[in-house]
Amino acid sequence: MGFLMLLTYLFSLFHNSQTGPAHSSLDFNSKIFNVFDYGAIGNGYSDDTKAFMDAWEDTCNYNGSESTMEIPQGRTFLLQPIEFHGPCKSKKIVFSISGNLTAPYAPYQWKCNEDYCHKWIEFAHINGLYIDGPGTIDGQGPKWWSLNCKKYKQACLRRPRGVVISHSSNVHISNIVVKDSPNFQMSLEDSKWIFVKQLTITADGDSPNTDGIHIQRSRNVFVYNSNIHTGDDCISIGDGSKYVNISGISCGPGHGISIGSLGRNGTKETVENVIVRDCIFRKTDNGVRIKTWQGGKGHVRNILFERIKLHGVTRPIIIDQFYCPHSQCKNHTEAVEIKNIMYKHIRGTAVRKPFVKLLCSKSVPCREIYMKDINILDQDERKEKKYHKRSSHPPAECINVRGESNGEIMPKLACLDSERH
Repeated sequence: MGFLMLLTYLFSLFHNSQTGPAHSSLDFNSKIFNVFDYGAIGNGYSDDTKAFMDAWEDTCNYNGSESTMEIPQGRTFLLQPIEFHGPCKSKKIVFSISGNLTAPYAPYQWKCNEDYCHKWIEFAHINGLYIDGPGTIDGQGPKWWSLNCKKYKQACLRRPRGVVISHSSNVHISNIVVKDSPNFQMSLEDSKWIFVKQLTITADGDSPNTDGIHIQRSRNVFVYNSNIHTGDDCISIGDGSKYVNISGISCGPGHGISIGSLGRNGTKETVENVIVRDCIFRKTDNGVRIKTWQGGKGHVRNILFERIKLHGVTRPIIIDQFYCPHSQCKNHTEAVEIKNIMYKHIRGTAVRKPFVKLLCSKSVPCREIYMKDINILDQDERKEKKYHKRSSHPPAECINVRGESNGEIMPKLACLDSERH
């Protein structure tokens, strides 16, 4: 009952918070700061970083109800790595992107502190930030992705994240296009009450580590009604995240929506109270996934995956307590606890068996795993191909899992009791 009450609370919170807090029309004092007034050129190859920093300083220090930094449409502004830091004096800070922002074209053109680029555009220590479109933020990732990492190892290790929100609250991001960041497209870190909607996020399907939205050490995060196409997770939820609500996401190509990875190198990491619902996955490597390292500590608790549609997904449902993307992982008895996970109304097609893969530790088994109304079919068998060769793998794999199921369950899961009591 506690878990169901929690889900009801989260849904009501999401429903009531989509528009954000209301602002009174009384004592409304606003001002617009246009980057052209600070010397921005906007031709796509002249460095406009200083003009943006000067415009931000006045925007942030304006003492009124609302201050707007305006990036006009029809122009492209080249920015080196830049930090928009608060705290700011206005109650509402609007970063209005009607034009386009572009990073330097090649890695050697980036001007980084101590030769280390870990982020391109950062907003930090701001309360009441509104980033709105319809402009495009282009991280110029292809030259980074094509680096020969054996020859340029350090450059590959320092691929910068695109847009970073950190140590902020009451942040609203909407109606922008984020594309081709060298690393994560957008990262939400150490923040609370973040609302992200109607974004288009794109990167090549084979681009490395280009998660669409990464959430880390943040709470009360709402991401909805967005299209994400990347080379890695469409959305990844990392350590310290809680009260996260994701809905209306169209994902693909990419690696699906993932919690983790958690617990690397024996660390204690936690994620809890997450809802993922009303999402569509098209030709993704994974659907909904929880991944943790052997030897880790902490927990993943109170997670709901609901009303998920699958179209040609490789691995639709995964819990993996043995996550290891390389071949040199040692066996450990400790593991991140995975408990109270619910899958409801997940339907569609998959291309590789097993369609459901729940691999849990013997010493720390997955507990309270619930499934209801799951119907995942083999895409090739559904098409009734004349020469289709049946896979020798079972449609479901289940190790050290305790839980229950009811309703239609396809494929069948022997590890779950068939009726809930």
